[in-house]
Amino acid sequence: MTKAKLVAVVGNPNCGKSALFNALTGLRQKVANYPGATVERRAGPLLGNNSIELIDLPGTYSLTPRSPDEAVTRDVIMGTYEAEGKPDALICVVDATNLEQHLRFVLELKAIGLPTVVALNMTDLAAREQISIDADALSKKIGLPVVETVAVRRKGLESLKDKILGTTGDLTNKAMDFGASTRDRQRAARKIAKDVTLSEGIGHRTTRVLDNILLNPIIGPVVLFGILFLMFQAVFAWAEAPMGWIEDSIAVLQGLAAGALPDNWLLSFINDGILAGVGAVIVFFPQIIILFAFILVLESSGYMARAAFLMDRLMASVGLNGRAFIPLLSSFACAIPGIMAARTISDQKDRLTTILIAPLMTCSARLPVYTLIIAAFIPNTDVWGGTVGLQGLVMFTLYMAGIVFALIVAAVMKRTITKGENQTFMLELPKYQPPHWRFVLVGLYERCRVFLRRAGTIILTVTVVLWALASFPGAPEGATEPAVTYSLVGIIGGWLEVIFAPIGFNWEISAALVPGMAAREVAVAALGTVYSLSGSEDAVAEGLVGMLNGAWSLPTALSFLAWYVFAPQCLSTIAVARRETGGWKWPLVMVGYLFGLAYLAAFITFQLSSALM
Repeated sequence: MTKAKLVAVVGNPNCGKSALFNALTGLRQKVANYPGATVERRAGPLLGNNSIELIDLPGTYSLTPRSPDEAVTRDVIMGTYEAEGKPDALICVVDATNLEQHLRFVLELKAIGLPTVVALNMTDLAAREQISIDADALSKKIGLPVVETVAVRRKGLESLKDKILGTTGDLTNKAMDFGASTRDRQRAARKIAKDVTLSEGIGHRTTRVLDNILLNPIIGPVVLFGILFLMFQAVFAWAEAPMGWIEDSIAVLQGLAAGALPDNWLLSFINDGILAGVGAVIVFFPQIIILFAFILVLESSGYMARAAFLMDRLMASVGLNGRAFIPLLSSFACAIPGIMAARTISDQKDRLTTILIAPLMTCSARLPVYTLIIAAFIPNTDVWGGTVGLQGLVMFTLYMAGIVFALIVAAVMKRTITKGENQTFMLELPKYQPPHWRFVLVGLYERCRVFLRRAGTIILTVTVVLWALASFPGAPEGATEPAVTYSLVGIIGGWLEVIFAPIGFNWEISAALVPGMAAREVAVAALGTVYSLSGSEDAVAEGLVGMLNGAWSLPTALSFLAWYVFAPQCLSTIAVARRETGGWKWPLVMVGYLFGLAYLAAFITFQLSSALM
């Protein structure tokens, strides 16, 4: 029996490769994992011709792998993968709406010498965007057969099948020299794409004009940081009114409870435990919405990939590359998905470095902490001629502090414990487009749901436990201090105050740091509970912002902010880091250096600010 010819379907991610594979094989596919790997193997005979076996290889931008999936693709194509024979031919799928970037991979594959057919896919989308490509001219330029296809509509499949049969027979890969280096192939791909493109299309033309501005080495970074600055100004300016509504609503609920219940433990549980604790976090919900809305709009519009590209030069200066920017950017929402996103980084030392610095990105859980302290101690005034709000400026500075110190730590690590060679960064830049509002709204809903779920589960549970510990045992007869001082929380806080006194933390702050290890925003709920139990009715009526303003000095508040720039107060993050690194060694290193930096930064901040006041 004659052995079937093996043809591999390859291409960049999101080029329609799998859709074309499905159309060429129908429902006769076999799906399994490659032996010893989590990478999926999809194979099936060509429709109407069992002598051709097709395999769908994972998408990749080049034959220099950056992930296990891409490594499998490289090894199979080169014939070095033991679990798979070397292909007899290749079908390279190219997105017709993004020809230049996809051609670079085509030219790299051509240099291998395997018979190859190029499927110029998504030609319907190209036509819709007024992009016109001369397929015959492209074929002559690259020395390979080119077939126009629309996989989802089965357009061009018969012509493609004819080319496949020819490729596995007498047709060979015509030798052509496009250089050996990545830069040479990129230059050649750009020229070929320009020569064969008859009509550039409105979207590409607009993208090219905008990229000339937004990717400019000088203008680009200025625009990027300007957008980030605007975002943090909006977090305060736009959220002020709805935050006031939420605070008023909580006060009304506390008043209703006080009017309906006698002054006993149940009233304290509702007002001081649940409403004061959870309410202290819920009040920052509008700011969470605004922050996430900005991020999702930037992502949907195509600008976020440009931000990664702009950051590549800065990342390279500390030994990383732009690929690390994506996980770090995800960490602004939460360090957990950021750490998990580091899986896309193929170099193990770069991946480890990214995981270790991800908690330095200012996640959304820090936002309630920052907002609380800024609202309590930073005046809501304008600076720089009335163009910038001081509170938003301080918030922006805190976010930038996390980024700057993450780069400093990365530079130190890449020269010591995670030293290794710098990796090439390759990223497909999507076209600019109006934001997909469905994507934005669905993403916003999902993130808000997660935030509220944390408030209703983790924060509520910890707050209830903290209220119990802060309420019992009661104050002895004749006590002159608030009852909470004599509680278990007061006792624990008193022990910890000895450690934290040099950085300006009182016993209330010290006690709040313990439940705050569950999640950073829990510290706000903990402070709300502790100060509600220890404050007068007038102070409680003012809310947590008013209570802190009367209980803390400005150096203490600044020290608290410095602590939270670094402190790894999130057990879930530590657990995920252990899972992703395969043990406790690196998570313990992460926790150790972050707590060390937090204490040092808070100490310097407190001592300097105290000396200057």
